[in-house]
Amino acid sequence: MSTYRPTWVEIDLDAIRNNVAVLADLVAPAALMAVVKADGYGHGAAPVARAALDAGAYALGVALVEEGVQLRDAGIDAPILVLSEPSPDAAVEVVARELTPVVYTEGAIDALAKAVADSGGAPFGVHLKVDTGMHRVGAAAEDVVNLARRIGEHPELGLEGVCTHFAVADEPDRSYTREQLERFAAVRESLADAGIVPMTVHAANSAAAIGFPDARFDMVRVGIALYGVTPAPGIGDALGLRPALVLRSRVSYVKRLRAGDAVSYGLRYELPRDATIATVPIGYADGVPRNLGATGAEVIIRGRRHLIAGTVTMDQLLVDVGDTPVEVGDVVTLIGSDGDAAVSAEEWAQRLGTIGYEVVCGIGPRVPREYRG
Repeated sequence: MSTYRPTWVEIDLDAIRNNVAVLADLVAPAALMAVVKADGYGHGAAPVARAALDAGAYALGVALVEEGVQLRDAGIDAPILVLSEPSPDAAVEVVARELTPVVYTEGAIDALAKAVADSGGAPFGVHLKVDTGMHRVGAAAEDVVNLARRIGEHPELGLEGVCTHFAVADEPDRSYTREQLERFAAVRESLADAGIVPMTVHAANSAAAIGFPDARFDMVRVGIALYGVTPAPGIGDALGLRPALVLRSRVSYVKRLRAGDAVSYGLRYELPRDATIATVPIGYADGVPRNLGATGAEVIIRGRRHLIAGTVTMDQLLVDVGDTPVEVGDVVTLIGSDGDAAVSAEEWAQRLGTIGYEVVCGIGPRVPREYRG
C-alpha cells in the first residue's frame, strides 16, 4: 500500500540485538525468552523475533495462539511459549503449529491431550503456571500437584516447565516479590516431594530479570527491556540498553498567529506572544495521546524541543515553535533524538501517569514501520 502521509516509525534491529546480548549476558546461565506479544510491543513481532534469535534468545513468548501462528507463518521455527492458557477449541491449532502452551486447568490439559492423540504426534510439552500472588491467571498452589499428576496421566503430554508471574517486581518495595518467590519455592518443593521435577523453571519478567538475580532460574521472560525501554524508573538504567523505536513525522503546514490566539479543539492553548504554529500530521488515532499537549510535552524540530500546542486531534497536532524558522517538510521527532535533543517513551509515560509499555504498544498500525540494521 502506498503511503503519502509523512509519518513513520523507525525500528533499529541492531538495538534489539544489542539489548538481547546485554540481557543474556546479565542473566546467564539462564536462557532468555524474547517476549514479542502485541506485535512485538508495537515494534513488529517477526522482525524483532528474528533479530532476538540472531542475538542469542532461546525462545519467544506470545500472549495469543494467533500471535504464535503469525510467527510460524513468517517461517520462524524457534520454541514459542503461549503465556496464557489457550482455550480448549484452540488445542488442535496449538498442536499443529507446535506452540508450547501454558496450562492451569484440567479442561485445557485434557483438550491438548486429545488433540495430540488425534494428530498421532509425539508427546507434547506444556508449562504449568502457578498463581503466587498476581491473581490474574494460574493454578492455586494447593492444586498444582494434582494438575501436574493430571498431565502425567496423559501419555500424550509432558510437564516441560513450571512458571509464575510477579505483580510488583518493578516497584521499589521488594517485599511482595520476595513473598511470591517463597510461595513459588514451596510449590516446587511440593512437586519434588511428589516425584515431579519439571525441566524448566521460570518466573522473571524484565524487572525481575534485572533486579532479582535469584528469580532467574532456568529462563527469564524479557519483554519491555528487549526494546530498550526501562520497566520502571531506575531499573536497568546503567545496562546500556538502546531504545529501538523512533517516531517521526514532518511539518505539513505553517502559520503565524498573534498573542492571545487560541488553537485546537477546546481552544485550551492560548499563545502568550506572537508565534509560528506548525501542523504535524499525526494524532491520537496513531497513538499520540489526546492530552499529551496538556502535560507540557514537546517534540523536536531542527534539533530543538518545542511545545505541543493544545489538544492532540485524531489525525494532527500543533506545535508552538515561537520565532524559530520552520518550513513544510521539516522532520518532527516525537520519540527519539535529533541532534542533542531527545524525547523518550519513558518521558511520555511519566507525563501521562502510565508506563513505557503503553506508549510503544499504542502506536497504531496506520503508522508504517521502517526497519534498519
